[in-house]
Amino acid sequence: MKLGTGKYTYEWDGNWAKLPQGKKFGFTHGVITDKQDRVFVHSTCDQGIMIFDRDGNFIKSWGPEWESHAHGMFYSMENGKEYLYLTSNGRQDMVKTTLDGEVVLRIGLPPVKEAYPTADLYKPTDTAIAPNGDIYIADGYGEFWIHRYDKKGNHIQSWGGKGTEPGKMSCPHGIWIDTRKKEPEIYVADRGNNRLQIFTLDGKHIRFVTDNLLRPCCFFQFGDDMYIPDLNSRVTILDKNDKLITHLGESELYKTPAWPNIQYKLQPGKFSAPHACCVDSHGDIYVSEWISDGRVTKLRRTGR
Repeated sequence: MKLGTGKYTYEWDGNWAKLPQGKKFGFTHGVITDKQDRVFVHSTCDQGIMIFDRDGNFIKSWGPEWESHAHGMFYSMENGKEYLYLTSNGRQDMVKTTLDGEVVLRIGLPPVKEAYPTADLYKPTDTAIAPNGDIYIADGYGEFWIHRYDKKGNHIQSWGGKGTEPGKMSCPHGIWIDTRKKEPEIYVADRGNNRLQIFTLDGKHIRFVTDNLLRPCCFFQFGDDMYIPDLNSRVTILDKNDKLITHLGESELYKTPAWPNIQYKLQPGKFSAPHACCVDSHGDIYVSEWISDGRVTKLRRTGR
């Protein structure tokens, strides 16, 4: 089954992930690729990180501590070493690990008393890393703040809070440092406000993007394009000027009663609840969906 148009044409592979007997996904949240194009899936199962090759063959898994706490996952290459940044609203922290799960940094409750008079209010969902190593954590399910740290985990600044005006957010679910322009910019998936909000690296509001979005979840930058999983049943690709290139797998399944757990309604070529996506070195897209028994789809790029 073909999706898209022109050089953004893809072949749908809904049976890509070959799980060994006895293994299963929970809710599939994050998905990334490493420098070998291995695919890492973050889900709420007894081994929270599952690793596959490009063809979907299972390699290994680790992370039982993520069984019910999986959420955001970001990949970073730093001084020739590869790391994962795993963000959990349930555990209320962000953990930096090696690709084998060794913890090298943990960041918990931000020291921002005006935002968090009690610790239970903090529920982070995603992390991004700036070119200088600064760490940005989005509190998507808590009090809707963005928190900035240096690469050692020392707090630098915070901004945000609930609202619709510039600098305010409603469920800043995903965050990314966009490096396609002369100066890096922070992209925030302001999902509750159904928009993107763009900031400077020191938190100054630049602009909104409000067109062609249906509850944006997070981001993946590939070349000059930004790939955005829209929770409301599609994947959106924007160019470097925030203009629409195409929607992929668009459907209206999000309007179905009992969504997103409507497995009886799922069909090839149509997304239900895209939660994260990534692109490998070949231009193929991997999409994880927010569904109780998990769904990871590969879109194999055929347009050139």
